Amino acid sequence: MPETEGPNPVISKLEEKTTSSAVAVAGHPLHAMTVHFPIALVIATLAADIMFWWTADTFWERAGLWAAGGAFFSGVTAGLIGTAELLLVAGIRARVASWAHGIAAMGLIAVAGANWGGRVTDVIAVLPHGLGLSVLATMLTGLAGWHGGKLIFDHGIGLMVSPKD
Repeated sequence: MPETEGPNPVISKLEEKTTSSAVAVAGHPLHAMTVHFPIALVIATLAADIMFWWTADTFWERAGLWAAGGAFFSGVTAGLIGTAELLLVAGIRARVASWAHGIAAMGLIAVAGANWGGRVTDVIAVLPHGLGLSVLATMLTGLAGWHGGKLIFDHGIGLMVSPKD
């Protein structure tokens, strides 16, 4: 197998595109700052559902309702900011991990919305459907987070470093 000389032309072309955040405050990307809220609230919803299953205390049912609502609305906020970044920044748009992250995150927002909407309208009960949606949302959080981590650690998206670094 012949060895190629020089850098890969596809990777070189990709690295030419900017990855600077288009939605930032003082250079800090807002998307990276807002995703912590839906992540924490999705996991809090799952924890509240498990506690409700274990104790049958209606406090946990109410806590799960509030956490599910917070997860959905903060997820929509983070998703709008992330979508703006995806559409406005060519270097982010050109990476497959960006699209995989976005698709997983949109699925997560849809599941979180179904979880909250079903609870607030009494269409679903915590057991079994709310708990099932909470487990699914937690799995989607892991998937979206994994791809988001790839963007940060493998592609340097959202990092405040100079080209020399």
